Amino acid sequence: MNDVRHVLVLPDRDAAEEVARELPDRFGAAEEPQLVRDALAGEDDAEDAQWLVVVEDPDGRFDPSALDALAAEYEGWLEAP
Repeated sequence: MNDVRHVLVLPDRDAAEEVARELPDRFGAAEEPQLVRDALAGEDDAEDAQWLVVVEDPDGRFDPSALDALAAEYEGWLEAP
């Protein structure tokens, strides 16, 4: 089976950390999600950086619409594969 990686885009680090904490409770995510700072192109101001929560899903167990709904609670979204 192909490895699946879900990328949730969040507006700031606090939101990303909250989502990362929610994942194991809601989805039973075994692996720790990876937080990645994503500076917007052409922006020098660190305040304009988005944060990504990268979730490895080797078994394809996570429902993309549920992940999108979780991200939406924090004003974010699930990046389309």
